[in-house]
Parts: sequence; structure tokens; C-alpha cells
Amino acid sequence: MNPLASTLILLTVFLGTVLILIANHWLMIWIGFEMNMLAMIPILMNKPSPRAMEAATKYFLVQATASMLLMAAIAINLMYSGEWAIMNVHNPTSSIIITMAMMMKLGMAPFHFWVPEVTQGTSLPSGMLLLTWQKIAPISVLYQIAPIINLNMVMAAALLSILIGGWGGLNQTQLRKIMAYSSIAHLGWMMAIMVYNPDIAILNLLIYILMTLSMFMMLSNNSTTTTLSLSYLSSKAPLITITLLMILLSMGGLPPLSGFMPKWMIIQELTKNNMMMLPTFMAMAALLNLYFYLRLTYSTTLTMFPSSNNMKMMWQFQSKKYTKLISPLIILSTMILPLTPVMLTLI
Repeated sequence: MNPLASTLILLTVFLGTVLILIANHWLMIWIGFEMNMLAMIPILMNKPSPRAMEAATKYFLVQATASMLLMAAIAINLMYSGEWAIMNVHNPTSSIIITMAMMMKLGMAPFHFWVPEVTQGTSLPSGMLLLTWQKIAPISVLYQIAPIINLNMVMAAALLSILIGGWGGLNQTQLRKIMAYSSIAHLGWMMAIMVYNPDIAILNLLIYILMTLSMFMMLSNNSTTTTLSLSYLSSKAPLITITLLMILLSMGGLPPLSGFMPKWMIIQELTKNNMMMLPTFMAMAALLNLYFYLRLTYSTTLTMFPSSNNMKMMWQFQSKKYTKLISPLIILSTMILPLTPVMLTLI
């Protein structure tokens, strides 16, 4: 893509999200979502192919439907309250439709079908943008309307997302699809706590973005897209296999890694609100995710390549891609559990 065009498109995606974050007017929020959606389509079609065209079309159809639902909810709210302010959503029907629209934009269950297909149909950098940056705007809207979200609907969607995020990734060999199902499961955890403590949901989002960025950057650096190609890393880049192991276990939520922090806080907050069964089911469903993360670590760290690499010209395997951000991202996505008391005081 032309550097000027790609810069303008990325700037539009960025400005669309920023507009949603700072706006207090429903119409400006809707415009921000439209800017974001229309600029994202050429990013998904960065490397033109029938699969990328299909992915971009699916993305457009789902996001346009969600935008239509959002506008309908805004119109209903305007009709009942006469206000455009985001904080003044008094009608329960309007609140439910807005929550559904945001769930569609996020790709939560039961509106999750497009996420694995669209992520698989694009390149690794486009998939990374789709699964990280594109989650910020809808979560920010849900954060602002958290007091009037329908609790039963959100809890049902959260538990379903965690289950589907675990089940869907079990038999996958494509790493982008595995990351998409991982995203669905993480969104389930965020939504489960959104009504009770939205600040913990934002913390979960930040840690999820750090882990996903680290994972995608390492996969992109080694041009790895399948479980089979991941198994070659032990001979090509042995150090990467260890860091991948740590990040995958962190995504699974194992202590003493960073991914344990949001899960710990969410389970603690839910039990404080006299919800015992839901966090129990969520923790059990998270084991499904942990299984396919461990399967990936088995194919990288715990298996040896059939023939050892005795080649002296290792420079052929060195990637020329930009990797300066990987080191701080790895540290942040694996080693910030000791900061939990600081986070608790801030929240």
C-alpha cells in the first residue's frame, strides 16, 4: 500500500477511536464508529486476495449492522428522554440494544462468528490491530453506560463467551484463529466484571492488549501462522520459544505471571458481590483456554525438531523486521503481578 494512503488510513482509525473516547454526544460516538469501520476495511485488504476480500466483507456487514442497531437505540433514547448525552440513557430497551451493538462490534458470543474468520483472512499485523485497538472503543462505551447495563444479559453473554472461546480453539491449528478465540474468552472475563467494577475491566483490557501485542509481534517477526510452523522455532530461534511459553501461560492466567492479575481481581470482586457459582464456572471454563495454550507450548518448547540445525550460516534465518518493542512488551505481559497491590489501590 502507498505509504501516504496507509498513514492516512491508520490516522483515521486512530482519530475514530479517540473521538469515541472523548465524546459525550451519541451522534459523535456513532460518527467515530463509522470512521473506524470504513478505515479498517482497506487495512484488512492490505494484501489483496479472495480470502482478504471475504474477511473485509464479513467485517463490514457485521459492523454496519451493529452501527444500525446503535443508531436505533440512540433514536429510541432520544424519543423518550430528549437528550443526546451518553450518560442519560434512561430507557431499558435502549440500554439493551446499545449493549447488543457493542457486543457485536467486540465479537462476543453469541455474535462471535465473524471474529475467527476475519482474523484468519487477514495478515498478522491487520489481525493484531483487529484484536487489540478495535476493542478499545466499544469497551469505552460500555464503561460509560455500565450503571444501566442489563446484568442478566451481560452475565449470560460473558459466560457463553468464555465457554465458546475455550471450545472453539480446541481443535484449531491456525494461530490467528486460536488468538481470535482467545480474544472472545478474554472479552467474556471483561464483561463479567463490567457492571460491578468497570475499572477492573479496563485493567483486564490493558493486560490483554499487552499479551496479544507481544504474541502477534513474535509470530509476525518469524512469519509463523500455523502450529506446524511454530514447531520449527526451536531450531531457528530457541530464545523465542521460551518467551512464547511465558506469554501463553500468562494468557492462560497462571501465577506468577501478569495474566493472573485480572482473573484474580475479577474472581475476588464477584465473590464480594455474593456470586459464587459464576466465578467457579468461569475459572473451570478458563481451563479449556489453558489446554490449547499448553498445546502450543508443547509444539514449541517441549518438542525437538527432527534434525538439529548444524548450518553455520544462521544469518539467513535472522528477521529484518522491527523488533525493538518486543522486549518491553514481553516484560509487561509476564512480570507485573507484583504490582497488584498498587493496582488495587488505584482501582
